[in-house]
Amino acid sequence: MDFLGTPGVGLPLFAGLTLASFATAFIGVFTGTAGGLILLAMMAQVMPPLALIPVHTVVQLGSGVTRTVIMWRYVLRSTIPPFIAGAALGAFVGAKAFISLPTTGLQGILAIFILVVTWLPKLGRIGAERGRFLALGFVATFAGIFVSATGTIVAPFVASVAKDRRNHAATLGALMIFVHTAKIIAFGFLGFAIAAYIPLMAAMIATGAVGNWVGEEALNRVSEQKFRLILQLFLTALGLQLLWNAAKGLGLGS
Repeated sequence: MDFLGTPGVGLPLFAGLTLASFATAFIGVFTGTAGGLILLAMMAQVMPPLALIPVHTVVQLGSGVTRTVIMWRYVLRSTIPPFIAGAALGAFVGAKAFISLPTTGLQGILAIFILVVTWLPKLGRIGAERGRFLALGFVATFAGIFVSATGTIVAPFVASVAKDRRNHAATLGALMIFVHTAKIIAFGFLGFAIAAYIPLMAAMIATGAVGNWVGEEALNRVSEQKFRLILQLFLTALGLQLLWNAAKGLGLGS
């Protein structure tokens, strides 16, 4: 039975997805990355592919907004204008190519990119900050049209300019607002209809907001050194997972 008219989602699944939103929002703040990608992987097990990325995008937008409101004083504002410009261009180009590009090769490229920037952090500081975040906004939004959870691309670059773990968590949340907004506009032009999922999205956004608040409280209790180590380990694990997915898609991991 569809709970609150949500297609294919009964009450137990509805409750499970809202709990997953809380847990992954907490993870996203506390580790500095990964929350959105973990939530995407969980939703992919139970939602139809055509609805998955648009619904996930709306939920992540809500999570980014609430995190930014909670942690606004820590946002590195100088990164925002160039990132917005790049995100707008990335959404336009990505929407044009949405139907024609396979995700397998893109996942492999993203995996290598994440691993290199994570373990060679000076690469995340090459060039002027404005130019870096302009390019980053484009890449994150373009890639997000295909693989949705691209906070892992943005996280190493934010880490390179963030002096404090709270700067990192807050700025990453703020930048991803613009990625998800641009994607939602692009999906609208592509004709995706997700109104039937509004009750589920609203519930997941609400529990995600609580997860963000609890995550900030936990973040205040961890040392800067431990946070950086956790972030590096999570990014490495996610990069390797993307690389494995790309290898399987090419028939190399079977």
